[in-house]
Amino acid sequence: MEKLRIGVLGMSEGNGHPYSWGAIFNGFDQEYMNDCPFPVISEYLGQQSFPKDAIPNAFVTHIWTQEKEISKHIASAAKIPNIVENYEDMIGHVDAVLLARDDPENHYEMSKPFLEAGLPIFIDKPLATSINEAEKIFALQKYEGQIFTCSSLRYAKEFQRTEEISPIIDNLRLVDATIPKSWTKYAIHIVEPVLNLLPNLGKPIEITNSGKSDINIVTVHWSSNVTTVFKVLGKTSCPLSIRLFGENSFKELVFKDTYYAFKTSLEHFIKGIRENTIIIPRKETMSVLEVIEKGFQKV
Repeated sequence: MEKLRIGVLGMSEGNGHPYSWGAIFNGFDQEYMNDCPFPVISEYLGQQSFPKDAIPNAFVTHIWTQEKEISKHIASAAKIPNIVENYEDMIGHVDAVLLARDDPENHYEMSKPFLEAGLPIFIDKPLATSINEAEKIFALQKYEGQIFTCSSLRYAKEFQRTEEISPIIDNLRLVDATIPKSWTKYAIHIVEPVLNLLPNLGKPIEITNSGKSDINIVTVHWSSNVTTVFKVLGKTSCPLSIRLFGENSFKELVFKDTYYAFKTSLEHFIKGIRENTIIIPRKETMSVLEVIEKGFQKV
């Protein structure tokens, strides 16, 4: 199988994906990765066995960040051989792109040259913070499925349907999901896994945000008569969890395995390229973004 050449664009504040995503393909240099500004990345990478746990037949060959010194350090840590001065310089030298920045205000401009060149691109979550902005980005596609975008927690092993939780889901009344940090960047990490886990929620009837200050408490009433509460709690310490309340039972799902979620999302991106298939239908992405957009409005 021909090895795919991948370019990565990064970084944005508080986001270490160029380090971790690069390493998931290429392996890593322990000494440089220990100096990564996100210690948790070195920790979970150190629990894997490379090259066995890397994604095969794909390699991150090029990197761009807004600062050359940052690019150099990521390249050394994740064994990326080429650093480019301008991200457009990757075109013609890579087969696919990872836009590994979670600042959605920059996604349109940064993805545009690659989409116009016909390259498949993984755009980090959230694609946008409004339906209109997302539609602008999708309008740049040369073919359906060129854009792959999601929260990697969509693929978290902890948030998949199992025999244990199926009876709860079948008689579901309420979902209560929590995560720290900001609504803009982190709400998608609970909204998308919930909507993926519960495809029969129907349409949102009412979306309200009753939070204050940096705390967002977004309640969604669905046409299925299920209520979901998405709590994005700013600086408040809390688990990244989804709680399912059925008529007669309850289960808390707590996210733990970051490496598995990241690797699985990247594997699905590569699968879509190899098989020329649409992995995540656009309507599912738009359903997630509808909750995120309407959730900004506090009552």
